[in-house]
Amino acid sequence: MGMFLGIDAAASGLTAERLRMDVISNNIANANTTRTREGGAYHRRYVVFKPRDTKVDKASFEGFLQKSKNKLQAGNGVRAITIETDDSQGPLVYDPGHPDANAEGYVERPNVNIVAEMVDMITASRAYEANATAINAAKSMASKALEIGSN
Repeated sequence: MGMFLGIDAAASGLTAERLRMDVISNNIANANTTRTREGGAYHRRYVVFKPRDTKVDKASFEGFLQKSKNKLQAGNGVRAITIETDDSQGPLVYDPGHPDANAEGYVERPNVNIVAEMVDMITASRAYEANATAINAAKSMASKALEIGSN
């Protein structure tokens, strides 16, 4: 049973990083959107992660020790809690002819920084690759363990 805990934790990381890449892609796609359904310029979004809860019986001795240490058990993985919106104001650009310009002639641009989003995308991609490598290593170890028993 314990052999699959690493695969389960890495699989949760794959799911979380895929969602993160989807949100980053959406930010990049809307980097020039000055009008949204909610009104105003597009505001970048980001994913909030949280470690998954342990599945330990709280009445057991292990559960008691875990509660007394006030720590989560290592290797449980991660999950996305929510997708938040960055409500900071985007840069104001003077363009009085733009249909979304305010009374002073300024247009609020999205608060999306393409360079920062690309760095986040690369980071998420590398994390995804690391989780995929961890799953492949765990599968390889399980396969080698089965080969030991067959000799």
